[in-house]
Amino acid sequence: MYLEIAMFAYFVVLFLTLRDIRIFKRTGYYSYRKGALKGLAASSLILIGAIAVKAKPDLGLLFVLIGLFVNRKGIRERVFTSAGTLDRFLGKTDYVKRK
Repeated sequence: MYLEIAMFAYFVVLFLTLRDIRIFKRTGYYSYRKGALKGLAASSLILIGAIAVKAKPDLGLLFVLIGLFVNRKGIRERVFTSAGTLDRFLGKTDYVKRK
């Protein structure tokens, strides 16, 4: 059961990281780039925790919890004005950066 919890946390953080990358590519806002970099660090910690769960479940879940705390994103710019729920979930923004 502990491995499933750790892997679920890993996939959630990885999904949010990919969403931040997509929003950064569409808008160019650096807060989303910073969030994506934090997400990469957090997913690495969570993956280490998922591997460690097999040997010591308490230590592995501690790494997962620390990774989730590292994943905190902070304040962001407003990028969704009229987007629906699915568009927000997938990271499709209303603003597109100028070239």
